[in-house]
Amino acid sequence: MWRVVDPLDVFLLRIFILDGLTPDLIALQLFTGLALGAIYVLLALGMSLLFGMLTVVNFAHGAFYMLGAYAGIALLGIGVNFWLCLLFAPLIVGSLGLLAERFLIRRLYGRGIDYPLLLTFGLSYMMVEVIRIVFGTNGLPFETPDALQGASDIMIGYFPTYRLFVIAVAVVVLVALWLFLERTPYGLIIRAGARDPQIVRILGIDVARVWLVVFGIGTGLAGLAGLLAAPLQGASPEMGASILAESFVVTVVGGMGSLVGAVIAGVLVGVVVAMTSLFAPEFAQVAIFALMAIVLLIRPQGFFGRAGLMS
Repeated sequence: MWRVVDPLDVFLLRIFILDGLTPDLIALQLFTGLALGAIYVLLALGMSLLFGMLTVVNFAHGAFYMLGAYAGIALLGIGVNFWLCLLFAPLIVGSLGLLAERFLIRRLYGRGIDYPLLLTFGLSYMMVEVIRIVFGTNGLPFETPDALQGASDIMIGYFPTYRLFVIAVAVVVLVALWLFLERTPYGLIIRAGARDPQIVRILGIDVARVWLVVFGIGTGLAGLAGLLAAPLQGASPEMGASILAESFVVTVVGGMGSLVGAVIAGVLVGVVVAMTSLFAPEFAQVAIFALMAIVLLIRPQGFFGRAGLMS
């Protein structure tokens, strides 16, 4: 028999649960948020890189994320180990991104922001359907590598080793991307091309090639994020659609086109989701959009976005 739940019972149950919380448990949940935030950061970095440099809202970003997971499954299926998958899967997805930019998206530059958006929207559906045809409509498991199974002692308790690995990979990628953009001649050209492509052309630099590389890097980061997320949730054709909205939230909160904003917002959103899941799991997804609404009310361009960038 169903009965009406007394609100007082719910309130007392929540007090009982919260009473069992300890600082160590909260700290472990924060680490869970950091691991989730690492995935968001990699996705939002690619999206912000594409928008900041090319002013392209890539609606296929979630599909490239999904392709990263399936590229890993395909590579493992032919005997490639997980460590090489970390290198080859992003390269495969980035190469597909290069082809998409060269033969599809490049033709739409200068025609307004909606044209690439609509094209990538259709492209994402095409990629999902191809994956369904090749791998089937059901999700596929993705085993955690033996070396990364189990839990590690982080002084405040035991935390899954693989999640720590995800955080470490995100940090390494962040440092490598920063060094590339700030300390290499090609990074200088990319930043200059984003600010004033006309001047770069006058200097004799092929801007189209610069944009091609940027698109490859952005989609490669999405592929890496998908590969890292696969052992946590498995791989399915729809996995990109479910995370696309969240990665957009991260990008908007951090500021469209801001790489620093993508990092800070990615970590923040991951922690918000993790902590909300601890206290009120039913509101975890709602909390993401509530955070975006609050930030945009206070600062419409996001944390580090430039006003008028979308116009």
